Amino acid sequence: MANMANALLGAFPAGGAHRVISQRQNLPSHRRSHGVNTVCSSVRGSADDVFLLDYGAGNVRSVRNAVKRLGYNLRDVQHVDDISKASRLIFPGVGAYGQAMERLKHLGYVEALRDYIQSGKPFLGICLGLQLMFEGSTESGGVEGLGIVPGAVSEFDRLKGLPVPHIGWNSLQEMQQSRLLADNQGQRFYFVHSYRATPSEHNKDWVLASSHYGEDFVAALQKGDTYATQFHPEKSGAAGLTLLKNFFESYTEEEADPAPVVRQLEQQHVNGTSQGLAKRVIACLDVRANDAGDLVVTKGDQYDVRDKGTAANDVRNLGLPVQLAGRYFVEGADEVTFLNITGFRDFPLGDLPMLEVVRQASEGVFVPLTVGGGIREFTDADGKHWSALEVASEYFRSGADKVSIGGDAVFAAEEYRRTGQKTGTSSIEQISWHYGAQAVVVSIDPKRVYVADPAQCSHHTVKAKQPGPNGEEYCWYQCTVKGGREGRDIDAVQLAQAVEALGAGEILLNSIDADGACSGFDLDLIRAVSEAVTIPVIASSGAGSPEHFSQVFNNTKASAALAAGIFHRQEVAISDVKSHMAADGLPTRT
Repeated sequence: MANMANALLGAFPAGGAHRVISQRQNLPSHRRSHGVNTVCSSVRGSADDVFLLDYGAGNVRSVRNAVKRLGYNLRDVQHVDDISKASRLIFPGVGAYGQAMERLKHLGYVEALRDYIQSGKPFLGICLGLQLMFEGSTESGGVEGLGIVPGAVSEFDRLKGLPVPHIGWNSLQEMQQSRLLADNQGQRFYFVHSYRATPSEHNKDWVLASSHYGEDFVAALQKGDTYATQFHPEKSGAAGLTLLKNFFESYTEEEADPAPVVRQLEQQHVNGTSQGLAKRVIACLDVRANDAGDLVVTKGDQYDVRDKGTAANDVRNLGLPVQLAGRYFVEGADEVTFLNITGFRDFPLGDLPMLEVVRQASEGVFVPLTVGGGIREFTDADGKHWSALEVASEYFRSGADKVSIGGDAVFAAEEYRRTGQKTGTSSIEQISWHYGAQAVVVSIDPKRVYVADPAQCSHHTVKAKQPGPNGEEYCWYQCTVKGGREGRDIDAVQLAQAVEALGAGEILLNSIDADGACSGFDLDLIRAVSEAVTIPVIASSGAGSPEHFSQVFNNTKASAALAAGIFHRQEVAISDVKSHMAADGLPTRT
């Protein structure tokens, strides 16, 4: 494992994995177009050029990083004429169907895009880029698409009892042979979507592969050199990079040997257990400034990150964020989550080095990245007001795939429960409307409050495994804000249901009581919340052994489980967790 890790860390830019990022540094402005330097001239692309159609959707930096990592030149489509000049075109899409079509029409790209696809030149649509090829979608009240592929896109059937969005690593059923999937040997790919197209007699000549989530849905399309994937190859590790490489170059048996980076990455075990959607194992990095002003990964007991064993009471330093993220990618983490526990309390957006952490990590981590901490509206030192959507957009452009909202979600849920009305102004609603529900994670920080009689409590209660301080046999889970320091009159179930109604796509469910105890996840809490909502729930806090992961998946409806300290301290290896899950018969990407 160590040799593999050393080889794979070569995927990072020189020095990037070990660079110390200071909270005090004044970063250059990242409010230029998408925060990257691209060739902007409208010229005909060379054979090595890949054109990217970025209409302002979500995280396309990961696509850029993957293209760069595979050794190809990337050009942005800057004008409608660039579409016809492209020799190869990638069209990634994230967010709402209606907004995407509206944006394409505003830019004048619709007819040019149709003409390009129908020309037969190499084309790859990703996620929403696949869905827009169909005739239309029921999303956004019903919207007409590009009309290339027969059929309409509609939401997954929530009555089947599966969480929606469909988030995670799923397997493919290939319907025809293709050089795009020539190296596929049962690998799983990363999906994140609430809407899907279904295979039919009318589009069967287009369907390259399907996947299953309660029902069969279109996972990939192909006709000639026109391809599209519902999954994200740029977030699918070795399997995804191999697929992208196959798209970029002609494939023959004599040319089947992939580039060194792909060959290295394939040393990971990617086939996994059985078929279908895998249970996810997520590595979480709590990031904050230490007393020297440098950003470090830390971990506390019940949210206290100070090391009481040192005379200076220092912040625990468990490593550098980019370096650890790279290690967890190599070790097989299905996702990596950064939680900025210093937040936005003291620093305007342009000075936050957390953006640089995400940029550097996304250059070598080809699995999904979630970032949390301070996702809310604020006014900077110059008096400029920033909406929550603008704050989130900076993270997406820096390489994040999802943002995690904490305290701001609690206040929004309280208001929604009080009025029963959606205002459209909460951080959840703004980001979900623009980028889609799958981009919004709500982090809940509850703690137990013991009661003697559930009938005298207005909150959802459970029978406590251990009695309370005065012998109470029941408890409810009070939501908190401000790092657990302030309790609110709303319980975890109430909060989860409210944020789902407001547009959240996933719940990150922590437990202040279980945090740092390493005695297992709070199954009562996780069971109560995961059974009360129809969106995926990530179990967090309390993991201390591989058995705890199997336990939470076998006893609750959790879709994923997250851990931090046991991974940072190398007390438990991600591979051991997944081996235990696989041996227990759980669908696992190992």
